[in-house]
Amino acid sequence: MAKDTPKKPNLFLRALALAVTAALVLGALLLVVNWDRYDLDALKGWLARRSLSADETGTGAAFSYSGGGKQSAALLDSGVVFAGDAGAHYYSLSGQLYAEAVTPLADPVLSAGHRSAVVYDAGGQQLYAYRSGQQTFSLTLPAGGQLLSARSSDSGWLAVTAQTSGYRGVVTVYDDAGEKVIDISLSSAFVADAAVSPDKKSVAVVTMGQAEGSFLSQLLIYPTDASQPSATVSLGSETVLELEYEQEHIWVLTDSGVHILTADGSSDTACSFGRSYLKGFSFGGDGFALLLLGRYRAGAATQAVAIGPDGAALADLELRDQVLDYDAAGSGFALLTGDALTIYSQTGELRSALNDTQGARYTALSPDGFALLATQQEAWFYLPN
Repeated sequence: MAKDTPKKPNLFLRALALAVTAALVLGALLLVVNWDRYDLDALKGWLARRSLSADETGTGAAFSYSGGGKQSAALLDSGVVFAGDAGAHYYSLSGQLYAEAVTPLADPVLSAGHRSAVVYDAGGQQLYAYRSGQQTFSLTLPAGGQLLSARSSDSGWLAVTAQTSGYRGVVTVYDDAGEKVIDISLSSAFVADAAVSPDKKSVAVVTMGQAEGSFLSQLLIYPTDASQPSATVSLGSETVLELEYEQEHIWVLTDSGVHILTADGSSDTACSFGRSYLKGFSFGGDGFALLLLGRYRAGAATQAVAIGPDGAALADLELRDQVLDYDAAGSGFALLTGDALTIYSQTGELRSALNDTQGARYTALSPDGFALLATQQEAWFYLPN
């Protein structure tokens, strides 16, 4: 009986199998070696967003949430954070409750980036930080202390500005594990705000005081490993309202305009409101700011302006309906009125519009281009086709 002739190996398939195996091994080694450089939370957030569904209008199913008065909302890559006078609530994109702090907040403030958010009681003692589907930090100031500001970077680092006994202001920076990194205590000037840089190497601090008998605002930039500022920038006699620390720029909103500084404070570009009055703003966009302006001190906004880092207008839209809420994220911004939700690019091109907002009063925009809509009891998503 003849023996079976052994089959010759397929050299192409063997080479392909070896190449695939080598790629998998190399990928695993790279993942182990560079574990701290990969953002698996962002990957999970991307997968969660891809699981959202909507009807032919782009509207998704609604979910109930714990609302309240003085409500605001922020859309993170991992879920939605709501803040109101009844406390803070953190939900997944499918409406599952991640975490909550059920406590009265007299003046709730929600400050958020793309990946993290912090809720605090302005002038009070309570603070809660959220990221990656959980409450990552909480703080209760001792009696007599007052929270003035809190800002969380997407790295998870947190800058908390408070007024305590013996000082006009104290800025405390915490890392993503909740450990204290640095305390900046000032007694010569009132500290109003602070923000940590995206690379965690510096913190921008806003002070307000007097110089030669005149009111003076300043921006101080401290390395997070030093007790003295590396740069001091005068903002003149303007009152600072908001602060945002980006990779390349620091945005400072005042009562008369916007200062756009380089990240090291070496250059300052000022953009004035002119004869208009500020009605609203968002620093949530990547490399641009959204301003809502009005012609009169009283009344609604009549103009939506997006400005770039050079202070020039990227978009200038006339508003004919009252804007109930608005947001900027990624390369676009959203405007919610009683009749529609409209989403624009940062240069003012209309990207999408939803005419039936089902009575929504609040909105938040994702850098991916979809939006949250909410009443005081329900929330849902709008996914443009």
